[in-house]
Amino acid sequence: MSSSGMNMMSRIIFYEDRNFQGRSYECMSDCPDMSSYLSRCHSCRVERGCFMVYDRTNYMGNQYFLRRGEYADYMSMLGMSDNIRSCRMIPMYRGSFRMRIYERENFQGHMHELREDCENIMDRYSMSSFMSCNVMEGHWLMYEQPNFRGRMMYMGPGEYRNFMSMGWSGRFTSMRRITDSCY
Repeated sequence: MSSSGMNMMSRIIFYEDRNFQGRSYECMSDCPDMSSYLSRCHSCRVERGCFMVYDRTNYMGNQYFLRRGEYADYMSMLGMSDNIRSCRMIPMYRGSFRMRIYERENFQGHMHELREDCENIMDRYSMSSFMSCNVMEGHWLMYEQPNFRGRMMYMGPGEYRNFMSMGWSGRFTSMRRITDSCY
């Protein structure tokens, strides 16, 4: 099956109430604004694939990674309010992973290339943070704190010249590949 065929199978169902009760909304692709489908969201079920959910429309605001499973009360589990407003399907990817991180904005300063997860960039590269990156292969989750903790941001292939212009006010100190084991 092709990569695009596998992605078509992704499916998440959002429910207004805890324990999969109340009105529901099923999503099989990206949805930039869910507010017309549900007034609130307290639980969800990811039947296939992986998704990022956001507390603002158009994939903005706080982000949370959800893999296959049941989240009967995921809002309190993740510390979220009931205002999930958008979701993005993360494409399945089975190739190699490669990303370059840069000390400063616009790919300036010291550069390091990653092909594996990094629990702590300070320990590995003696960098307190990085301000831009180029994701050349794969899909990654960036974390605010070491050991894959704190707020996160999804990054697919592309150039990210300035995290501040993307609405990110913090810094990234660890990153993890989204591998096929997530599916």
